[in-house]
This record gives sequence, C-alpha cells and structure tokens, in this order.
Amino acid sequence: MKGTLILSFIFISFLSKGALSNTLQKDSIPIDSLVEYSKIYIGTPYRHGSCSPKHGFDCSGFVYFVFNHFKIKTPRSSIDYLNYGKQIEIDSCKAGDIIVFTGTNAKNRKPGHVGIIISKPGEELQFIHSSSNKKNGGVKLSTFTESPYYKVRFLKIVRISQTH
Repeated sequence: MKGTLILSFIFISFLSKGALSNTLQKDSIPIDSLVEYSKIYIGTPYRHGSCSPKHGFDCSGFVYFVFNHFKIKTPRSSIDYLNYGKQIEIDSCKAGDIIVFTGTNAKNRKPGHVGIIISKPGEELQFIHSSSNKKNGGVKLSTFTESPYYKVRFLKIVRISQTH
C-alpha cells in the first residue's frame, strides 16, 4: 500500500510537470483522421496566399489548415520548412509526414511547395497538396513518381511529432 501511494505521488508529480501529458498530446491525433479530413478538400481551387476552403488554398495554407484543424501548429509559409520538424528518410516516411519541394524553379534549392503524405510505408509515395498548376491545380492527390518534375524539386520529408 505504501509503495502504491509513493508510485501514485510520483506519477501525479510527473503529470503536473507536463512530461507525460506532452507525450500524450503529441500522440493524440490518429493519422487516419488527418488523412481523411484532408481528402474532404480535394477539388478546392488554388489561391495564392490563402488558407481558407471558402476561397481556396495555396500549398502551405492547405497544410496549415489541415493540421490546425487538429490543433497542431505548422508553418504558414513553405520557406519556413527549411528548419522545421524532424527530417525523415524518404524510405521511412509515413502518412502525416510533410513532403517539401522547391518552388517551380528547381535550381533554387529553398522550400517553395509542401504537401501531406497520405501513403503508408511500402506503398507508392502519394501526397495531397494544393497545386498552382494552371491546367490541373487546386487540392489534389499526386504521386512522387508520376512526373520527373517532383523528383528534381524534392528537398526533404519532415515529421510533425503530434501525429501517429
């Protein structure tokens, strides 16, 4: 009984310091919910500088909007992904990770486009994003291999710690 009381006290102290509660918060968003929620917006038009489903999304506005729905903070601008999140190897990525590309000029090796990975490990790398493509823009699904355009622009994949 005495040992149980001591362990309970330690556990409560641990919680009050936020150590365990931060871990629980970080792991509280089921990734399937995030992926399904993001798919609701397929077909929403591209709109530069916007993060509103009513008006349209730019790429980072879409990522920001989806993660914000789950109370997860992400950068509002793609350039801010330069030093954001934990970098993940492409063969270790999973749904909920963020894929980062250059802008339309692949020679400028700074972030300019982002999307949310929706495929599972072992599947073809698929992501959802808001594309500025004039013919086929807006929120859509794309695969990493569908065009050499994505491969030459690829910079990295980052993991947001609050998803699982």
